Amino acid sequence: MILTMKDFDFENKKVLVRVDFNVPLDDGDITEDERIIAAIPTITFLLEKNAKVILMSHLGRPKGQIVEKLKMNKVAKKLSDLLDKEVIKLDDCIGQEVKEKINEMKSKEIILLENLRFHAEEENNDEEFAKELASLADVYVNNAFANCHRDHASMTTITKFLPSCTGFLVEEEMMILTKIMQNPEKPFVAIIGGAKPDKIDVIKNLLKIADKIIIGGVLANTFIKAMDANIGKSKFDPESVGDAKSLLLQSGGKIILPVDAFVADSIEKGENSRIAKIEKITDECMIGDIGPDSIALYKKTLKDARTIVWSGPLGAFEFEKFEGGTHEIALFLSGLNAKVFVGGGESGAALKKLGLEDSVSYISTGGGAFLQFLSGKELPAIKALQKESY
Repeated sequence: MILTMKDFDFENKKVLVRVDFNVPLDDGDITEDERIIAAIPTITFLLEKNAKVILMSHLGRPKGQIVEKLKMNKVAKKLSDLLDKEVIKLDDCIGQEVKEKINEMKSKEIILLENLRFHAEEENNDEEFAKELASLADVYVNNAFANCHRDHASMTTITKFLPSCTGFLVEEEMMILTKIMQNPEKPFVAIIGGAKPDKIDVIKNLLKIADKIIIGGVLANTFIKAMDANIGKSKFDPESVGDAKSLLLQSGGKIILPVDAFVADSIEKGENSRIAKIEKITDECMIGDIGPDSIALYKKTLKDARTIVWSGPLGAFEFEKFEGGTHEIALFLSGLNAKVFVGGGESGAALKKLGLEDSVSYISTGGGAFLQFLSGKELPAIKALQKESY
C-alpha cells in the first residue's frame, strides 16, 4: 500500500518534503526552473492544509563537500518569487540549529534546507543521517520522481522513521507510466536514443509491449556494430554489443535502425560532414546524426502510432551540425494524432529548444527514473513507500 497526501491530516504538522530542485546552473544562476515549478502544486496543497512545510533537495554533485555555487540560496529566491511568499533558507539540513529553527515554525511557513549532498551520508544511504532528517518532522512526502531510482538516505531509508506518502508529482508520474506500460493504445512505438548502455534493459522490456522500437544516438552505433557493420571511429558501448546482437535476433523485425547517417571526421569540429549509407561508412568516419533516409523511415514508422514513448536524442544534438535528426522527429511528433510521452533530460530539452513542449502529452521530470521504470525494474524510492501499515 502506498499512501498519498490525501490520506493525511496535515493541520499544524511539520511536513518534510523531498523535492527535486536539481536545476541546471550557469555560473551559479538558474537557467531552467521547470523542476521548481513542478513542486508548486504539492507545496500549495500543504500550505492550504495549514502545514509547516520543510523542503529538502540536492543540487549538483558536491561529493560530500560544501560548494559555494551549489548552495540552495538562489533556489530559495526563485521559489519565493514563484510562490510570492517568503521561503526561509537554512545553512544546513541537520543539526541543533536546524531543529531549533524548525521548532519555531508557524503553520503555512516554508523552510528550505541546505543541499543534502553537502553530506556524503546522503548518497551513502546512511541510516543515522536518514534518522536525523526524519527527526525534523511529523510526516515525510516524496515529491522527487526524478530521483526515485536512487537508493539514498532522503529517498528510501527515511521512510523507516516517518509516516510517508507520495506528493502529487510522484503520484502523477507513476500513474501515467503505469498506464503506458500496462495498457498502451496501439500501435505503440518507442524511440530510444542517447548514449547510456542501461537502455539495453529498456529495449528488452519494451520488446514485450511495443510494436516497434526506433533506435538512435550512440545506442544505434552499438546495434550497428552488433550487425558486424563498420561504424568507423564512432562511439559505442562494447559491453552491450552481445546483448544488442541477441535483441536483434529476438526482435522479429521490431527494432528499427538507421539506414544512413551524417558523418564527419570529428563530431566536435564537424569537419568534412557528409551523408553516408550505413554500409558505406569508412574507418575514419564518426557518426553524428541520422541521415535523411533514416528520418523518412522513422516518420513512416511513427505516422500511425497511437502511443509513443521517447527517451534520448537521435544524434549528437548538442552540436548544431548534428541536431537535425532529433529536431525533425520532434517536429513530426508535434503534429501527430498520438499520445506522446517524453523522458526528461535531453529529449525534453530538444522539445523546449523548439518551443514544442506543449505539443506532446507529457514530459517526465525524470530521465534515469523514467528509464528504470520502462525497463521494468522497481524504483527503490517507490518500493520504500510500500508499507503494509503505518
